[in-house]
Amino acid sequence: MKTTRPILYTKIGCPWCAEAREVLDRRGIGYTERVVTTDAAAFAEMHRLSGQTKAPVLAWSGEILADFGAAELEPFLAARAGSDQRQL
Repeated sequence: MKTTRPILYTKIGCPWCAEAREVLDRRGIGYTERVVTTDAAAFAEMHRLSGQTKAPVLAWSGEILADFGAAELEPFLAARAGSDQRQL
């Protein structure tokens, strides 16, 4: 099954965004980063998808995890283990 690459919406200087990148990198999960601080279109897309103006937001195959830290990211990724992340 072919899946889409996750998109991580981040803000410059956001410690939770840095933490999200570290978790994804540590797990070997490839992703596309969109920095909403400097990209108005990415900010609008993040807001439309999540209903939030806070980052980080992770969009992956139709699922959205918004305004999260590692404590929320780890279970989200664990639930996907064996499916999407091995495809990337």
